[in-house]
Amino acid sequence: MDFDDYQRGALRTAAPRDKKNELLHLVLGLVGESGEVAEKFKKWVRDLDSDEPRLDRAGIAKELGDVLWYVAVLADYLDLSLDDIATANLAKLADRHGRGVLGGSGDNR
Repeated sequence: MDFDDYQRGALRTAAPRDKKNELLHLVLGLVGESGEVAEKFKKWVRDLDSDEPRLDRAGIAKELGDVLWYVAVLADYLDLSLDDIATANLAKLADRHGRGVLGGSGDNR
């Protein structure tokens, strides 16, 4: 499956674009699901003393799937191809790596 295939699949369960406040719903959903990923790590630190073998990988995978869904649907809402976004991101990172500025700050390094 490529990113655009996933994006098309995610859209089968998305609300219509013209639903009131749908853009805001998608942005807040992405932030919320990202927070749920962070929450899994918080509980791992708090309750499991950061013991890596006890990390809830299955739970994190589910939350990352929810993040991916929101990214895919939000990108579509903005008429962006998830495949194009992924390709551009890898090119940007490769360029930064090649220039030795991968660890810097900001986009214009």
